[in-house]
Amino acid sequence: MDVNPKQRRRHSAEFKAQVLAACREPGASVAAVALSFKLNDNLVHQWRRGRGANPVTSAASTAISESAPQFIALSLPPPSPPPSSPPSAPAPAVASVAVAAEAIHLEFKRGVLGVSVTWPVSAAADCAAWLREVLR
Repeated sequence: MDVNPKQRRRHSAEFKAQVLAACREPGASVAAVALSFKLNDNLVHQWRRGRGANPVTSAASTAISESAPQFIALSLPPPSPPPSSPPSAPAPAVASVAVAAEAIHLEFKRGVLGVSVTWPVSAAADCAAWLREVLR
């Protein structure tokens, strides 16, 4: 069995930044850039995904991470009383409307898995904290 005498090449962060900048040029293809730098295009794709040994952070990637979605606190007005129902309307229907107006309903679906959660509006802050943990 023959052993490949070539050692794995290590590329500096500056070189990776130069290659990635060339990839960001308008009309540039990753394969053509990799060929021009005598690299395998799969390696350049890995660098673009941030899987290089020393991922390069640019000002653009920093700006994107700073503007990541954040939770925003909302102040909700107190729930309004349900409209008065005619005397012929059944009482349970009115009760279910009042309960529905005083609850937070969350539904999560990922593939075939679905989760539905109902949380009281009076504990909205606890719901926000729980949701933050779930979405991590």
